[in-house]
Amino acid sequence: MHAPTGLALTENRIVRQCNLRFAEMFGDAVGVFTDMPLERLYPSVKDYEKVARVGGDSLRKTGRYSDERVMRRLDGELFWCRVRGTSLTPDDPFRKGVWSLADLSAERPVVELTPRERDVAILTCQGRTSKEIGLQLNLSYRTIEAHRARLLQKFGARKLPELVAKFSGMPL
Repeated sequence: MHAPTGLALTENRIVRQCNLRFAEMFGDAVGVFTDMPLERLYPSVKDYEKVARVGGDSLRKTGRYSDERVMRRLDGELFWCRVRGTSLTPDDPFRKGVWSLADLSAERPVVELTPRERDVAILTCQGRTSKEIGLQLNLSYRTIEAHRARLLQKFGARKLPELVAKFSGMPL
């Protein structure tokens, strides 16, 4: 209950139990989150569904999943969050799971991004090249370069390593 990171036990992507830090992070009392669908904590239904696709594949293969993503507090405020999870039922990955969540908002403020910019930003942080990202997102590498150029401008970065450092909350 008093762990320094947010913890949640889920069944079928519904919170069954959470600790104090999880409740504080998302903006209400522990009891409010009991039986709450996780969908309420995502910026959009599209984001929620995307994580199900990508996360489900990883959970089926390894039983584990982790990423950094934008989440939504109950008051609507968006924030960056590091999410790590383990499925207790890898054959049915979302049936039962244990999740840890860390609020990254102090190190990484949310900048308004389109869903595609968010995809490109996440894959860039994973060290993927424009060509690799283009293949994964079914876009040309030139389109990915255009998205990266807009990201550089939005974050006030001069070069890609500086942009990745800003995404990661690293001191420059």
